[in-house]
Amino acid sequence: MQMTPMIESFVFHFGEMGSRWGFNRTVGQIYALLVISEQPLCANEIGELLGISRGNVSMGLKELGSWQLVQVQHKAGDRKEYYFCRGSIWDMANKVFEERRKREMDPTLSLLRDIMMDEAANSDEAYAQTRIAEIHDLLENITEWTQSLQSLSPEKLNTLMKLGSGVGKVLEFTDKFLGKKDTSKEA
Repeated sequence: MQMTPMIESFVFHFGEMGSRWGFNRTVGQIYALLVISEQPLCANEIGELLGISRGNVSMGLKELGSWQLVQVQHKAGDRKEYYFCRGSIWDMANKVFEERRKREMDPTLSLLRDIMMDEAANSDEAYAQTRIAEIHDLLENITEWTQSLQSLSPEKLNTLMKLGSGVGKVLEFTDKFLGKKDTSKEA
């Protein structure tokens, strides 16, 4: 593989996006390189292409392995380990969503549940618990919704995404037809 300006642009941008998805910039760059590489790459090749140390590559590959995003392949007569992306792009998105849920949403939901179970000591705490319950319910609904989306096939998920704003328009039409007042725009 050759690091052309186009490939470099993608890889470096993906690294920046990776930091927003829950892993560091270098891990994002390693993953991006593997995503667009037609052939599996060994750690030395990854390090040379990205200009990073062998140790940094090793830690990045270990992190990607813990997310179940890469797989190791061996070549006959070669002692090196070669890495490639595991599954499709949809599989990658599902893994990232699932890992982020485990690392971010689950602990937050657990904390919120614990707070809601405590006895309120005064009216301020009672009000706070009411608001915390609203946050909990929203996060719980989002979690259930994303889990149900993850169970859809890529084809069905793609169709659903293409519907996009059309669903909102249907709901608005339904509300108008039924004479319901839109309270979301009031403030």
